[in-house]
Amino acid sequence: MSEKIYGVHMGKARFAVDLGDGSERGEYVNQDYILHSLGRPHRSISLMYCYYPLDKEWPGRISEVMKDANVSFQWDYPYDDYFTYKGGLGGTTDDEPFTCMRDVRRHGQDVTLTLTVDPNVSDEHLIAIAKDLRPFGRLMLRINHEATGDWFSFTKRTTYQGVADFFVRFSKIIHEYAPNVKTIICIGGVEHPEKGEMEMEKEFAQCIPEADIWSVDKYMALHWGWPFDVALKGGTSHSRSKVQDVYNLTKLSFERYKELNGGTAKPMVMSEFNADGDVTGAYDQAMMVKEFCDIMEKDGADWFSGFTFYQFRDRGRLGLEIEDPNNADVGIPQPVMETYKEIIHSESFLPKMELGSDIELPVTLRWGGAEDADGLAIPLHFDGNPHFCELYFDKDDDSNYMIEINGRWFYKSPKAKVIDLMSAFYEKPLDGECDMTLKLFAPPASGENDPSQGDDWADNYYYTVKKLPKVRLEFEPVVL
Repeated sequence: MSEKIYGVHMGKARFAVDLGDGSERGEYVNQDYILHSLGRPHRSISLMYCYYPLDKEWPGRISEVMKDANVSFQWDYPYDDYFTYKGGLGGTTDDEPFTCMRDVRRHGQDVTLTLTVDPNVSDEHLIAIAKDLRPFGRLMLRINHEATGDWFSFTKRTTYQGVADFFVRFSKIIHEYAPNVKTIICIGGVEHPEKGEMEMEKEFAQCIPEADIWSVDKYMALHWGWPFDVALKGGTSHSRSKVQDVYNLTKLSFERYKELNGGTAKPMVMSEFNADGDVTGAYDQAMMVKEFCDIMEKDGADWFSGFTFYQFRDRGRLGLEIEDPNNADVGIPQPVMETYKEIIHSESFLPKMELGSDIELPVTLRWGGAEDADGLAIPLHFDGNPHFCELYFDKDDDSNYMIEINGRWFYKSPKAKVIDLMSAFYEKPLDGECDMTLKLFAPPASGENDPSQGDDWADNYYYTVKKLPKVRLEFEPVVL
């Protein structure tokens, strides 16, 4: 190992990739499993929760509280069948979604929290939520998504004008009490090119300048009748679109967002993106996801910030894995898993790494988020493909690291003292002598930022590295 170490900055990818993890269709999967499955962290992990504290059934998950109800559609319950947000007014941050948010952030990813909220709650409820979220860094909050639809409970409790007014009210509170949190408006967008307008544009135009991020949800194929029927030929509970048409409508939606914002652009994302294998089958699902990304590359898509793949594990066919019906803790990888891995490991979807000048220990690393972090790089020389590549940490080392080598990422928790890096060379073996760097970044071990660290504590977390791990590199078996 070289005696020199260097600073390294991690910045934005050309296209961000985020991943949905848990919803009405699947349980939360821990980030260690996802990291090992996909080989890299995401920009953000999307979590889906609801907040209807004025209802008598609250805070129970509605499909469990009303498990004997005569329901024929996923959204026929009194409130949305998401996991329930246990924070808020009189709530706790010791339960979900905060346990999941901490898991996400300690693994070097930002959080996108989708929250459907009763528009009749008071400002005191919304202020409490904003205070809940402030310690979680550069979080993105998607408020009452798919707001121009008619399936979520919040659309049935007020007018569409009321839904839009609520978004503005909540967004202003977030910007005042948790300015590190960015709000996302998600509406139907442009659905009819000949009209050139957004869905319910008159009502929701006020949300466009108030939001920090613009979004549409686009499924290239979807079986919305799940799980109450099977998608069969001739049925009416599913659809499939042309991939190019989906791309075009997304681009038109951005252009209209921009026009309604006085010509000034903001980040544009697809907060839910996939093709439903219930409609396409497993092979066409993978093909359609790849085709969309190929169109993005060919078009340049400098207007597009990224998409959230919905989702990692699904009880239907909207996941990289299908949940094993015998054991919810087991996932069955689908063909789209390998396609997705190829996409997210390609250059356009990888965060930019910039090597800086040489530095000396002790050095303080800064974690702003998955698109803005300062780490360190350790130069390593390889005689060839290794037989052993390991890191050894001192017993009193309390570091929480995300580690990258040869394009593969690893997590080291404060309790871990040995990290085996060999899986970085199983799919990408070295074919000869080379030099590369081992990169270390230090997101917060608790998953939360530390208010004692200074005025910028909500945006940045700092960790001082006093000693490097010992690197074990060997290029033949212990015994020949």
